[in-house]
Formats: sequence, C-alpha cells, structure tokens
Amino acid sequence: MPEPIRVTVWGENVHEHRDQSVKEIYPDTMHETIAAGLRASLGTDVEVRTAWMQQPENGLTEEVLANTDVLTWWGHAAHGDVTDEVAERVQQAVLAGMGLLVLHSAHFSKPFIRLMGTTCTLDWRSDGTDRELLWTVSPGHPIASGVPHPMVLEKEEMYGELFDIPQPDELVFISSFSGGEVFRSGCAYRRGRGRVFYFRPGDQEYPTYHDGGVKKVIANAVKWLAPDSPRAIPEVHHRAHREWFTK
Repeated sequence: MPEPIRVTVWGENVHEHRDQSVKEIYPDTMHETIAAGLRASLGTDVEVRTAWMQQPENGLTEEVLANTDVLTWWGHAAHGDVTDEVAERVQQAVLAGMGLLVLHSAHFSKPFIRLMGTTCTLDWRSDGTDRELLWTVSPGHPIASGVPHPMVLEKEEMYGELFDIPQPDELVFISSFSGGEVFRSGCAYRRGRGRVFYFRPGDQEYPTYHDGGVKKVIANAVKWLAPDSPRAIPEVHHRAHREWFTK
C-alpha cells in the first residue's frame, strides 16, 4: 500500500479569536475546518496535522517541514508576523519537492511572494453582495476532477485583475463576480522540484470552507501537490570535461 500523504494545514489563527463573526462560522478555527475536510475527503490516503502562527517558530520548525509532503497556507491579517527565517524555510522546502497550497489572501504571504518573485497585488471588494462563479478552464487537470462547472459561491469577497503574478504553468480555474470582474483563481506552478497551487476562494467572513465543491478542490490539490520522488534541492555541477565537446 502507498504511504499516506503527510499534510500540514497551517493557519494564521487570528480572525477566529478576534472576530465574533468568524468564530460563529468557524468555531473550531479555519485550519481545523480545512483539516477535517481533508480527512473526510481522503480518509487513509492522508495523515493531516495542523499548525498555526502563534506556535514556536510559527509552527513550522525544520522537523515539521521535513515530515510534510504538502503544506496548506491560509493567512490574512498578520503576514508580517511570520518570520523571514520561516518564510525562507518554506521556500526551500518547496524547491526541494514539498507541495504548497496557497489559499485566498495568502497570495500576500511571504513564502508565496518569494516563490513568485512579484508583488502578488490584486483588486478586491468585500461588501457581502458578491456572488462568485468559479469556472473550470482546464477540465483535464487532476485538480478539476469532479468539481462543479461552474462552482457557485453565493457570497464571497471579490478579487479582480490585475493579479500581479507570473503566468501560471497551468490555469485551472477563473472566477467571475457580480460586478463583472474576472480573476485567475486556480493557478498551478512548478518551482524547483516542488509544486505550488493558488486557490482563490476563502474569505474568513463567509462559510467557504464548509462548501463541498471547495473541499473537493482542496482534496484534489493535495493529491496533485504531493511529491512523487524523494525531496532534495536540485544540484548543479561544474563540468570540466572539455574533451566531450572537442574532436
């Protein structure tokens, strides 16, 4: 039997304690809700643990990351409270082969910005009036398997273009909103030996992570992001064998 995918679900863990509206939607915290959805969706195919920002080393010690195949990341209000050391540690883990699932406002997280090399800025609006339609544009991609087309989220925060990211290696989903805006909502990348997937829905003021379609995308993404070979930073060797190129 194949070994289960070792998933660490990381949460900023601020809104759930600060904002009553978020407590009511996610009484067990957002990261525990995401983790529960993965356990229910993937069963014995995964081993899921949670970590959060207020733990020592922001919950992401070298040991934790060494035992993580896929890291999911949700953050919003306290990106700057993640240390640069931890951000670099996550970046290096991805380059060595760990998968990274970046959720909603974690587009501004330090690890994602490092891996993208751009500002990752975007347009946004959150007034409780927007409906999001999430359209599959790459139906053959494993992350899109079994996902409704379109997926309808009756209330969500609007993100709009321009989204300042590199051109995705594969674009899986785009979103449209009540105001006419569109957004690249499912973006797949390869960085070093690792894979990164950005998935847009998930504002803390809406019950998005209770939605069945969203849970399906997250479960599919975890399977796609899982490494298929031992982790190691790619090595580059200097070759001094000039005789290979001379007659």
